[in-house]
Amino acid sequence: MPRLRKLALAGTTLALLGLAPIAAQAASGDIAGQLAAARQEGSIWTSFALNKHLSPFALSVKVNQGTAVLEGKVENEVDRQLAEQIALDTSGINKVDNRLTVDPALAEQAPARQPIAQKLEDATLTATIKSKLLWNSITQGLDISVDTVAGVVTLKGHAQTVDAKQLAGQLAKDTDGVYVVNNLISLGAPDSNTTRLEVDTRKTEDSLSDAWITSKVKASLVLDRHLDGLSIDVATKAGIVSLTGDVANADQKDMAVQMARNIRGVRGIDADLLKVAKPSAD
Repeated sequence: MPRLRKLALAGTTLALLGLAPIAAQAASGDIAGQLAAARQEGSIWTSFALNKHLSPFALSVKVNQGTAVLEGKVENEVDRQLAEQIALDTSGINKVDNRLTVDPALAEQAPARQPIAQKLEDATLTATIKSKLLWNSITQGLDISVDTVAGVVTLKGHAQTVDAKQLAGQLAKDTDGVYVVNNLISLGAPDSNTTRLEVDTRKTEDSLSDAWITSKVKASLVLDRHLDGLSIDVATKAGIVSLTGDVANADQKDMAVQMARNIRGVRGIDADLLKVAKPSAD
C-alpha cells in the first residue's frame, strides 16, 4: 500500500482501534484498561508526530492506569515541557512521568531524523498490534510490550507456551505496514498478575456483547495484510459469528475463519456464505 494512502488511513485506523462507545462498555477489568492505554499511547504518539517541534525526536510513550511515561531525548527544556503538556492534554491521562532528557547535540543531527510520516505510521502500527493482541483469546493475558521503528516491530515480554509466542509474532507480522518482527518474547511460568488477568478475563467472556465481538472481528479482518477485509461482512448473534462476502481462495477463507474464531467471546463460526472465487493451488 503506498505511503500516502497509509497516511490518509492513519487517522481512520486509530479511530478504528477505539471503535465505538459500546466497545469500551463491553470490555471490563484489566483488558479494558489495557485497551484504553493502547489508544492513549496512540493518541500521544500521533500528537508528537504532528507537532513540528517534537516530530524529529525518537520519543517513547507508555501508559499505565492514566499515567503516561515519556522517555527519550529532546533538544531543549521547552521541548521537554511541551511534550509533557501534550500528554497531559490527552483524554484519560491524569499524570505524566516525564523522563525526557535534554541533549543540545540533537540540533546537529537534523538530516538523519525520522520523517513525520514514518513516525505517524509507526505509532499507528504499535497501537494496532497491541489491540490485536488484546482482542485475541490466546494472547489477551500475556505481558507483551510492542515497539515499532521504521516498520520494524519488536515484541518483548513473557508467554507460557511456544504456540502463544508464535501467535503473537504472527499477529504482528500479518499487520499491513510491518516489515520485520523481532520476537523477543521469553517463555516462562506466569506471574501472579498474569494469572489473575487470565482468570478475570475468562469470567468476563460471557459479558462481551455481540456488537463488541462483531467490531473486533471486522477490525482484525481489515487490518490483516493478507485479506481484503472490506469484502467480508460480519454479524454476531449469541456469540456465533457469521461471515459473508467474497474471498480470493480457500486459504483466505480458512484464514478469515481462524481469525474470527480466536477473537475473545466467539462461540462458533458460520462461514457457509463466505464465497471462494477460486480453489487454492495444491
